[in-house]
Amino acid sequence: MAHQKSDGMNYAPVGKPSPVVKPGEFVFAAAALDHGHIFGQCQGLTEAGGECRYVFDPDATKVEKFREKYPHAKTLRSMDEVLAQKDVQLVASAAVPSERGPLGCRVLDAGKDYFTDKAPFTTLAQLDAARATVKRTEKKYAVYFSERLHVEASIRAGQLIEQGAIGRVVQVMGMGPHRSNPGTRPAWFWSREKCGGILIDLGSHQFEQFLTYTGAKGARIVHAAVANYHHKQFPEFEDWGQANLIADNGATNYVRVDWLNPQGLRTWGDGRTFILGTDGYIEVRKYLNLGAEAESDHLFLVDDKGEHHIRCHGEIGFPFFGQLILDCLHRTENAMTQEHTFLAAELSLQAQAAAVQIE
Repeated sequence: MAHQKSDGMNYAPVGKPSPVVKPGEFVFAAAALDHGHIFGQCQGLTEAGGECRYVFDPDATKVEKFREKYPHAKTLRSMDEVLAQKDVQLVASAAVPSERGPLGCRVLDAGKDYFTDKAPFTTLAQLDAARATVKRTEKKYAVYFSERLHVEASIRAGQLIEQGAIGRVVQVMGMGPHRSNPGTRPAWFWSREKCGGILIDLGSHQFEQFLTYTGAKGARIVHAAVANYHHKQFPEFEDWGQANLIADNGATNYVRVDWLNPQGLRTWGDGRTFILGTDGYIEVRKYLNLGAEAESDHLFLVDDKGEHHIRCHGEIGFPFFGQLILDCLHRTENAMTQEHTFLAAELSLQAQAAAVQIE
């Protein structure tokens, strides 16, 4: 399971192929290739048996790079042409963040399901529009929350919690450090309007994990703050953010996200999750075991029986993608419910709006 670990923008974990459909049974198109996460999205779908039959982006260089990986994908000339393809069941997209919501509504109105990179919206108005479009079309607006869905140790943590391994979950602490790599980022990356802010961009991952691990159906923002400590040449950018939440079931959440990951680390971010339960606790070290193995996906469980180091790399797989394909075919909600998807996005928008600006 080798994958790109130095650059988070092009992080695309490779798993074991585990098709849930026959060849040609689930056809999708890739469109709006602005963020490298499109490769992770398409990797997951193809491993689950999906066929990437078409690709579109106005930038021919992006299409060329994409077709090196997916040579059978036919290049289309416009988004209208993508949406006109009758055999396309889903459109996978990693547009500029501020364009993801409007594009999703177009895809749904064209009678297709939509799978976007996170964060799915930059404004509450976009979220409202998507909720209304989902209700009207009964199509899916799915989101690639890769820090849980494409991390085997994060998936294993959810399975252990479901099995009651640590009792009732009372707190989730999420750390999401990232490396900013200024020399490689497009201009839109530094724009507040186009990206929405750090608690939207990176925070959405953390709020989704909080909802998943606690089983919460709602939460409120107690406190949020953002700062630009180290990227003063980009005045609109935020390189640090934090938030505290309380869920409707009493569980609490602390989130810290940043773009301050040092160059000396072997991976683009030392992402970690700490989950406290009434009968034990879990720590997930997502991308490496700091100071020890460079291998990813370490889970540490402490319970009444002792201390357990569970290596998950290559052991768990990525079930979300197959579940999503089957959900699209059977109109079920096993991969992730629509309400959960939208709630994670809503919390990130609310946290960003409530954030105190430091400095």
